[in-house]
Amino acid sequence: MKSAKQSLGAPESGAAAVAALGRWARAGAPGAPRPPRSCRGARGGAQPTCVRATSLAPSARALRGAAAPRPELAGNFARSLAAPLAARSRRAGAPGMRPPGRRGVPTAPPALLLLLPLLLPLLVPLLGALRGVGAGPGAPAELRVRVRLPDGQVTEESLQADSDADSISLELRKPDGTLVSFIADFKKDVKIFRALILGELEKGQSQFQALCFVTRLHHNEIIPSEAMAKLRQNPQAVRQAEEVRGLEHLHMDIAVNFSQGDLLSPHLHNVCAEATDSIYTRQEDVRFWLEQGVDSSVFEALPEASEPTHCGQVADGGKPCVCRYGLSLAWYPCLLKYCHSRDRPAPYKCGIRSCQKSYTFDFYVPQKQLCLWDEEP
Repeated sequence: MKSAKQSLGAPESGAAAVAALGRWARAGAPGAPRPPRSCRGARGGAQPTCVRATSLAPSARALRGAAAPRPELAGNFARSLAAPLAARSRRAGAPGMRPPGRRGVPTAPPALLLLLPLLLPLLVPLLGALRGVGAGPGAPAELRVRVRLPDGQVTEESLQADSDADSISLELRKPDGTLVSFIADFKKDVKIFRALILGELEKGQSQFQALCFVTRLHHNEIIPSEAMAKLRQNPQAVRQAEEVRGLEHLHMDIAVNFSQGDLLSPHLHNVCAEATDSIYTRQEDVRFWLEQGVDSSVFEALPEASEPTHCGQVADGGKPCVCRYGLSLAWYPCLLKYCHSRDRPAPYKCGIRSCQKSYTFDFYVPQKQLCLWDEEP
């Protein structure tokens, strides 16, 4: 049988003691006084059963058995005594006692590692939901509301506030399928309107046409992004603007260079990606941005038509003209409401005021076929 040192890896002092105990157990502890026998009478005339009282050291008969010697019992007994010695040696820092690469850090079972690719698609939506529930003040917050349009129809509107970027985005779909987007960039004093207009195949139009209009943002036009992020939604309610603001007519006579658009607003590249050749602004807003340090390479002057005629008055689809496009923001938080109380010396925020705002944009197009919706004079 292997020695205790080979089977347990214990120090030499512990192994020698274990080997001595094993030899003593197998030999029956020679020289030790044998415990007295005690007999207990049996009932019904059976032979009495005699047993020897148990001593502190196991006898050879108890270890070997009656028929054949069983040295493994002695070995088990020796191991049970050697285990505390080996553990004490490991705690003392004996060299070579800890397997290489193991420092008490639990490792994942191989089966769990194989399941990770299958579990990740399930964990990502859950983590995203937890992020939305416990999101910090800088995380984007989305609000979905049902709004009533001026013609009485109801549509869904999505509003998103990003406190870190200090921006607000709004998106809605008109009954004719046109997708209208609005971005308010408070850091750059820029607001962006985008329209994705579905084409009419019977008129030779493509699948859709994209337009972008960029103007200066005044901070009193819409509530701050921090206030927008705190709004709560009622999915069943249909909202209608409390205030209808007047129509604003804008003459867009400057083109925006898409390749330099990030210098004007970091949102322009994403919002106007489908309208690289149809991004318009106006001279008075350009003067303001130039004073703010925006590079002049962002802007390009549009050609002027010899006869500034609206496209609705032009019969030839290949001639240049002035196109007009109108859009409306059916519902957006335009002001913060303040309330007064006897318990508070200063007024405090207690709600919002919603507004509706319509715009019309006039801009130059090289061909009338780029403005087929403008058919009325």
